[in-house]
Formats: sequence, C-alpha cells, structure tokens
Amino acid sequence: MNEILEPGMIVRHPGAPDWGLGQVQSRIGDRITVNFANAGKQVIDGRRVELLIVRTDGA
Repeated sequence: MNEILEPGMIVRHPGAPDWGLGQVQSRIGDRITVNFANAGKQVIDGRRVELLIVRTDGA
C-alpha cells in the first residue's frame, strides 16, 4: 500500500500511535519521509512498515 503514498497525504505509523498524525513529505522507492505531529521528521522503511492512510487530500 505504501506505493500509492504521495506528498501531502496524512498517515499514521501502526507501531507508533503516540507519534500522532504525519504528513508525507516524499517517497523515493521504499524510503518514505513523514513529518509526524509528535515525533518530527522520520524516514520510514516501507519494506518493514505499512503506513495507514488517514486522508489523501492533505487538508
């Protein structure tokens, strides 16, 4: 599912709910950079974690 992620989408990390909502900044291959409300910018390995899409509109 990570392959459909685009900048601006709002996601959650299933293994770190305390990070809060995150906005996808970029996706290059399996590396997804997300700016989370409570954890700041994180680079996620998309081969190991499937992010949960909350919103696709970026609003």
